[in-house]
Amino acid sequence: MSGTGKTLVTGGTGFVGRAVVMELLAGGREVRVLVRDPEHPALQGLQVETVRGDLRDAASLQTAVKGCSHLFHVAADYRLWVPDPQEMYAVNVQGTKNLLTAAADAGVSRVVYTSTVGALGNPGNGVPGTETTPVCLADMVGPYKRSKFQAEQAVLEFARQGLPVVLVHPSAPVGPWDSRPTPTGKIIVDFLKGRMPAYLETGLNLVHVRDVARGHILAEERGRVGEKYILGHQNMSLSEILQMLAEVSGRPAPKLRLPYFPILCLAYVNEFWATCISRQPPRMPLAAVKMAKKFMYFDSSKAVRELGLPQTPVRQALAEAVSWFKERGYA
Repeated sequence: MSGTGKTLVTGGTGFVGRAVVMELLAGGREVRVLVRDPEHPALQGLQVETVRGDLRDAASLQTAVKGCSHLFHVAADYRLWVPDPQEMYAVNVQGTKNLLTAAADAGVSRVVYTSTVGALGNPGNGVPGTETTPVCLADMVGPYKRSKFQAEQAVLEFARQGLPVVLVHPSAPVGPWDSRPTPTGKIIVDFLKGRMPAYLETGLNLVHVRDVARGHILAEERGRVGEKYILGHQNMSLSEILQMLAEVSGRPAPKLRLPYFPILCLAYVNEFWATCISRQPPRMPLAAVKMAKKFMYFDSSKAVRELGLPQTPVRQALAEAVSWFKERGYA
């Protein structure tokens, strides 16, 4: 479903967005990337057109989408702590509305919106969540999840009004080119640096970032309008992830498991200090600690069944991530 026009990608300088760009280029697509910095190192050497713009600037989005038949909206303000949460809502909620309005006005023939499993329902007790697990705004922890949940409701409304949009929900991607890094990538970097003498047990669903990128293209080609698809793979406890990291890196896994409630109390203090005094990101974001109480397990069988989502072994994804971080001096 490549169409005749160009494909616009937002968030193309980020971890998942860059992987989507690479997948599109491998398929011979003409790619335009919405950027704030045309010289961003993530795009160096890639045969893409860049257009300067911002999700908060509706006029720039009208320009960016002109001449594009397809759109991948991957960009988001993804931080577990933010000094002013309204900044996050301006990008994730209003920015999404601005972009999809521009896409509708331009007659874009297909849109893939990147949500997150964090906006889905999750029992939290080890039972995997699905695309239809009941959920509401009150279940969302922190401004990132709340803003993505609200953005998703807006996207579904656009679908009901006729915009041909499909929603994908990546779990926790791992692999090369996690340059920021993401919170999951930071776990790997901290592990490699020996900065993780102990851990707070939780559970995640890990997936290779290339499988996530491929899932975006498959959603464009095969996804049903207005439907959600979880792009994930293997459910693992944090202790299992750390053990696998030990096996692929040769570093020992931490053995000390921390109790939840004392860490939660410390996180409240840390967050207060960061928000009211230092104005610097806390070492222990409160949202992260609260999220750790739930095992974020998910079932990606719908995407495997309907889209043909690939399932690269998580061990391979972790090994590639470790190699990439080491080669570039992160650890």
